[in-house]
Amino acid sequence: MKVSVAMFLVLCISGVNVWAQTVSVAQITGTVKDRSGALVRGAEVKVIQTDTGYTRSCVTDDEGAYTLPSLPIGRYRLEVSMPGFGKYVQTGIVLQVNSNPAIHVTLDIGELRQQVEVNANATMVESHTNSVGQVIDHRRIEQLPLNGRQVTQLILLSGVAVQSPVGAGVIAARNYPTSIAVSIAGGTANGTNFLLDGGFHNDANTNVSLPFPFPDAVQEFNVETNALSARYGLHAGGVVNTITKSGSNKLHGDVFEFVRNDAFNATNPFAARGANGKRLTDGLKRNQFGGTLGGPIVANKLFFFVG
Repeated sequence: MKVSVAMFLVLCISGVNVWAQTVSVAQITGTVKDRSGALVRGAEVKVIQTDTGYTRSCVTDDEGAYTLPSLPIGRYRLEVSMPGFGKYVQTGIVLQVNSNPAIHVTLDIGELRQQVEVNANATMVESHTNSVGQVIDHRRIEQLPLNGRQVTQLILLSGVAVQSPVGAGVIAARNYPTSIAVSIAGGTANGTNFLLDGGFHNDANTNVSLPFPFPDAVQEFNVETNALSARYGLHAGGVVNTITKSGSNKLHGDVFEFVRNDAFNATNPFAARGANGKRLTDGLKRNQFGGTLGGPIVANKLFFFVG
């Protein structure tokens, strides 16, 4: 009996993890053809994540189609090989959270040692979802000014979200100081589904957001609305899907210090004077400091990231 209960709990926990993976990753689909337009069956399609060396591969089916699901977000290289054809290599592929780009490949007749390389800096076509959304990448997260360094302020840049005045009462009643109530595409203030690395990130009492990591630890987030996929569930207003950074094969990190101090301010000529005759300052002194560090534990297999 105890063994059965233990197995049931393990299955339940595993199911939550599998669900989380479906909304925090990406996939690549496409077809492989030759120059005449004939579909190529049995071609090996392989993707390599350039930062970690993570590799996934598959073989095209009878229709020349392939699918590589559940890929961690990041930069990739695509390789396609088939006896009798030259090797195809496409670099510069960037997968963002919950993206499903279609990459169609055309092989040239030749030997495998011959190689055709394509750089894919251009935006790839998203043809597997009809939802409307925008990804805020790590460059904008780190470089745009944020009051209090709250990543959630950037949700408003998506163009479909506004901070809800109705939600202010909900937050003040019972929540964290950094929680936010946003209305996406006209939805209610507590009708937004917040996800962190694929897991639920809503407060159980008020349905607004739980606190998010500081900007240096966030890789990107995606704001989606309109005809959302059934895999999200729960809230119909919109989805804010946040992905944290991870380690790679190279040791990397940063340290930061944000200072606000009245010593840096100009003297206010209208400020009151103290007993010593000097004008009073606002007394503002604020220091926000920290850092991040990521790298390999086992090259190409196991990594760490702390912040």
